[in-house]
Amino acid sequence: MSAERLISALLAASMAASLALVGVYVLDLGGAPLEGSLLAVALGGVGAAIVVWAVTLMHAPPEVEERHEMPSPPDARGAAAEALDLEAVTRRRFLVRMLAGAGGLLAAALALPAFSLGPQPGRELFETGWRAGSRVVGGDGEPIRPDDLLEGAVRTVFPEGAVGRPDSPAMLIRLRPSDLHLPEDRQGRAYEGCVAYSKICTHAGCPVGLYRAEDRALICPCHQSTFDVTRGAVPVFGPAARRLPQLGLAIDADGYLVADADFDEPVGPSFWNLTHQGEPE
Repeated sequence: MSAERLISALLAASMAASLALVGVYVLDLGGAPLEGSLLAVALGGVGAAIVVWAVTLMHAPPEVEERHEMPSPPDARGAAAEALDLEAVTRRRFLVRMLAGAGGLLAAALALPAFSLGPQPGRELFETGWRAGSRVVGGDGEPIRPDDLLEGAVRTVFPEGAVGRPDSPAMLIRLRPSDLHLPEDRQGRAYEGCVAYSKICTHAGCPVGLYRAEDRALICPCHQSTFDVTRGAVPVFGPAARRLPQLGLAIDADGYLVADADFDEPVGPSFWNLTHQGEPE
């Protein structure tokens, strides 16, 4: 088999594999092993064709020619015309087109994983299960009144109807109202000494599940980030650089604790807030 035919065969195999990969992916006819095999053939065909092309068709030994006056004499131009292999030029042009086609189809096949990334998150990273009027309930789903909590008590709570929702757990703590020194932008978010902060650490998203009563601090056990409950859960130790989002509290007509809105900041690791400053682009 000539080099030109071998290159054509390799590029044709690559193009066929790329087309098959697109079809298999779009029609969901096979799993990852089949798709991986087709991608290997598509990439391998182009790679092998380039190697064969470089080795067999691009051989150009160095030549030295004495410079002569321009233009070339008629006999030199005639010799050049006779030496010109028009058939070889045509074959090379065909191979270039084959290579371009194989490259285009391979690019289309390589773009397929982008369609598997799923939908954009939208506001999902900025909203939790809490809404204005959502009752504060424990893990058992029972609503909570302020009087149900003793001073220094701590409970993990959720919005009613969303117990266990991973973005919504909060740490509900009751202190003496005089012990709270919340920053100005969080004034009025506590109720009779009851405060609630997101349980998701702003460092790496671990659960802030420990409470040290003697200094009124919430602690993330993963990396020891520590948050001052009395001052709006600002970080006072560890790698966390952002305070815990706070849940505003009120009571409903039956005397149960309810949220007055969602958390005041996006929950979880700080990069969401740093990237979007609390709002999606």
